Formats: sequence, structure tokens, C-alpha cells
Amino acid sequence: PAAMLRALRRRWDAYKYRFVPWLALNLRRKRRTLRYVPESSQDKIISDEDVFETLLKVFKALFINDFSRHAHILALLPEIKCKYLELLTVEQKRSKVNSCNHQSQHVFSPEEVLLNTLGFAISRDRSSLVSAGTGVFVTKGFVPKGTVVSMYPGTVYRKHEPIFFQSLGNPFIFRCIDGVLIDGNDKGLSRSVYRSCSRRDQLGPFQMSDESWLTAALQNPLAMGQYVNNCSHEKAANVCYQEFDVPGYFPVELKQYLPNIVYSHDIESYLRCVVLVALRDIKQGEELFSNYYTVVG
Repeated sequence: PAAMLRALRRRWDAYKYRFVPWLALNLRRKRRTLRYVPESSQDKIISDEDVFETLLKVFKALFINDFSRHAHILALLPEIKCKYLELLTVEQKRSKVNSCNHQSQHVFSPEEVLLNTLGFAISRDRSSLVSAGTGVFVTKGFVPKGTVVSMYPGTVYRKHEPIFFQSLGNPFIFRCIDGVLIDGNDKGLSRSVYRSCSRRDQLGPFQMSDESWLTAALQNPLAMGQYVNNCSHEKAANVCYQEFDVPGYFPVELKQYLPNIVYSHDIESYLRCVVLVALRDIKQGEELFSNYYTVVG
């Protein structure tokens, strides 16, 4: 009986944040740890333009790094191909590569591309907090205050869309200010739903999202924000969540690096993403910590 009660208590602790009466009773008790934003515009640590430019910079660098693999895409976009050939030539000159043949270029790992582009790299490892499981660390370089340091991947659900079965025992559901939910679980039903939606939206050779965050080999080295642990009294938050709607003019050839996909294909709206922004300078070796005031689970 005691073991059963403990198991029920653990299940309740994991589920109570989705239980509206519990939330209502505890809002006043825990106001200091809950997010209070009268208007979403006041919740921006950096501008949407800064987020857009950062993602564009990283994604372009990833695209150029793996240029030869994108021949089938560029064959359909001759103007885009010329633009990237120019960028590739500049990159080759910067790297002191004299050959004009892009197939001879040195291919870096995504982590190296991130380091070369933004000046830091992150990775998943065992958290420094006891019993916290996996965490995210700055493994190389330096993260200046106000920098996009990670992204929260997953399937995006609008209000009233079915997520009950995916939510059971799922600690990776993020709730946005307007009630939009992002399921960042890379296992089980959540994993299957994301892959199904991603392949549903693919247009010929053009992938509209990134599936690699479901694996150990990330194509987008930023897509591990779901593993950033909650802050504590000993470990203050050094990053915060910021919502970002991907604009309609986002380059189609770079959408393959977006680690989010909408659940309902027929809804005409911008793709919701969530990035994590550095609240202060973060040095090599530090673990990333945020506050779970917006995470459901």
C-alpha cells in the first residue's frame, strides 16, 4: 500500500500542473516562481528581429557547411543557388581554401558550426543538480548576455487541439502565454506524432522542419532547450524562454533546421517557436538554468 501511495503521489506531482483547480489554488502561494506578463510584448528580452537574424545566421552557416547535400534543392532554386555559391566562395576565402570546388570543402560538425558562428557550443550531459537527469551545458566558448543560446523543439498545438494522450506522464510540454502548447518529448507517442506531421508537410525535396532533434545526432545544434533544467536556490536562472513566430518570408531552404511543426496542417498561421535567451554572460562549463513558470508538467 505504501509503495502504491508513493507511486500515486509521483504521478500527481507530474500531473498537477495541468489540473486547473490546483493551479488556481497555488497561483497566489507561488507568485514569485510563476510568470506574470500583462502583455506579451513586455516579455521580450531581445527583439524578434534579433531572434530572426540569429537563427538566419546559424541556419545559413549550417546550409553552407553541408552544401553538397543540398544539390537537389538548389537545382530548383537557381537564384538561391547563386547566392549561396557567393557565400560559399567568401567562406572558402575566409578559411584560406583556394579550391572553387565546393565538394572539397571541409565539413564541420553542427557543434563546430555553432561555435564558429556564434562563439559557443552547447551539449546535453548529466545535470549538476542531484536527481535532475539530463541538463544542457555550454561546452565551448562564451555566451554574451542577450544571445539566443537554445531552441525548444516539438509539435505545436493550438488551443483545443488533442494532446491528452501525449501529455500523460510527459514532463516536456511547454505552455506559451496565449495557451499554445509545444510538446518537446522525443520519445513514445510524442515522437511518432512529430515525425508524422513533419513528413506530412514536406514539399518534394523541401523539408519544412527538422526531425534530427529526436535523435542523438542533431542537425540543428541549438535544438535541445527541452532539457534545460529548472533553477533552484543554489542555481539561479541564467536563461529565459522567449516566444517567436517564424515570419512567412523565412527562407524555404532553411526551414529544414526549424525544430518545430504544427499539429494541424490546415490552420493558416505563423509557426510558433520558443528560444532561450541568456540573462547574463555565461561562461564555458556552466549549465543552463531557467524557470519552469511556463512549463506544463
